[in-house]
This record gives sequence, C-alpha cells and structure tokens, in this order.
Amino acid sequence: MLTKGVTLRGLEVFEALAATGSVAQAATVTGLSQPAVSQQLRNLETALATDLIDHGKRPMRLTPAGHSFLIRAEAALSQLRLAQSELTVMDLAHLSALAIGVIDDFENDLTPRLVTILADSLTRCKFTLATAPSHEILQSIADKRLHIAISASDGTMRDGVLEYPLARDPFILVAPKGVVRGPDPLDVLRDLPFLRYERDQLISRQIEAHLARQKLDLADRFEIGSHLALMAMVARRIGWAVTTPLGYMRAGRFHDQVEAFPLPVKPFSRTISLYASADWAGNVPTDVANTMRRLISTHMIEPALVQLPWLAGELRLLDS
Repeated sequence: MLTKGVTLRGLEVFEALAATGSVAQAATVTGLSQPAVSQQLRNLETALATDLIDHGKRPMRLTPAGHSFLIRAEAALSQLRLAQSELTVMDLAHLSALAIGVIDDFENDLTPRLVTILADSLTRCKFTLATAPSHEILQSIADKRLHIAISASDGTMRDGVLEYPLARDPFILVAPKGVVRGPDPLDVLRDLPFLRYERDQLISRQIEAHLARQKLDLADRFEIGSHLALMAMVARRIGWAVTTPLGYMRAGRFHDQVEAFPLPVKPFSRTISLYASADWAGNVPTDVANTMRRLISTHMIEPALVQLPWLAGELRLLDS
C-alpha cells in the first residue's frame, strides 16, 4: 500500500517541477494554480519524509533523493498512461475489411499502439495498414484506396471524404544545443544553414509558404526527405530547422543535443485530422478518432508539455 499522501496528482506535479524548475511553468503544464502545485509538492515530500527539491535554488533543482525518486515516478506514470490509452475498446467485429493509412510521424510510437487496439476488435476482418507522408496518405483516401486516413490536413475539402480534426500541432524552431543565446534566434541562426524538408512533402510546402509570407529568404542548400535524418543533422550542428512538437517528440534520441524554441516570426500551426470515406460515417471513424485523440494526448502532448511548457494552449487536442 502506498504511503498516505503519495497521490497520482502529486507525482504528476513533481514530474512537471523536475522538468521545468518553476512552480509557474509546472502550474501551466498541470492546469493547477501555483499554490496548488506548491501544496502538492509539500504533501508528497511530507509523505516521503524527505526533500525532493532544493527549495533554496532557482530554478529549482532536485536533491539526490529527488533524482532517485524521479526515475521511479516517471516509470510509474508512463505505465499508467499506457494503461489508460489502451482501455478504449471499439466494436469492429462486424467489419469484413478495413484499410487505414497513418502519417509516418506516428510510426515509432502511436501507430503500433493503434494497431494493437484495433486488433482486439478486428476478429473477422481483412486489415491493411499503410504508413506514408501526409501527401501520399491524402491522395490514397481521395482515390478510395483507404477507408480511413490519419494525416496532417492540407485544408482541401474532398468530395466523399469527411474530416475529423484530432490535434493542433504548432510549428517550432529546433537548433543545435547551446547555439541560441539571445532573445532573437534568427540573429544567431543566419550563420547556420536552414535545413529543409523535401519539397514534395506537405510539411515542407506549409513551412515554405509561411516563411515566404514572413518575407524570410533562406539559402537553399539542404533538402532532407527523412525527418529523423533532418533532426540528426541539427544534432550534429550542421544547421537548424522548423518542425512541430509531434515531430520533435518523435526524435527523442536527439533531445540532449538539440533545443526547441517558439518561432521568432508570426506563429502558425498544422492540424492533424482523421479522414474517412463518407459512406463510413458513424461509429467506426468516430471511435478511431477518439482513440487517436487519447493516444496523442497520452503519448505525445503530455510528455511534450513537460519538456516544452511554453507550448501549453498551443499544442492541444481538437474536438470533432
């Protein structure tokens, strides 16, 4: 039995404090007031009879006991979030065939979880899953080669296709760690090459259109088709890039070598949506959309807000 005073909310608050070093930022991440954050930490430390955070330092720093406890707390929270995301059960036993396409941004983490959840219900169904860039997924749903597609939206209304918005994914700047020191990242980054996504990709077209609107003319030297290759080049200090939080979280192996910042120009975002053939309107696309919202929230948005609390309110789920 857990010691009285050790609560799930307390663990979440401690995780947010450890990541941000700030009561104010932890309050933003957790949705609590600052006094409530402080009280949750006091309750947890009292229950454990030890200081987890050195309260005399700003930003806050973990004590040795805090570092040790954080490892266990993060592991426990991760398992709880995984269990929560897998509770959704869909009734798909009546389907004889299901072809679904998922944006490759999710192939490392969310797509395997979605497939596992779907498999529990697809008892007598021929199931096909494709992962590809957004522009290919959107073409496949338009050509009726897919029943359901999960992709970044290009803003186009397609005949016979319904759209269910899932999440708002704002664009951010990523740079090699330690390069940006002043208030305007572009002052420093003008001396580093801009790393572009391959121009055929939807994300590249969206970024290029926005940079053009902001009258930013950046040298055309690198054009990278692989997201992870692009992030590896940033980590190796070859250049900087514009991506999104969902893309940033996908490249977790490089997080200790890169830094993320708000865009130093007018902000903009993309929408991640579920698309379904109009004759599939009803419970199936709605159930899959709700499952994806839960997965995105648990495995992408919540961890991203712990690392990048300034995204609170910008990176968020969308209602259908």
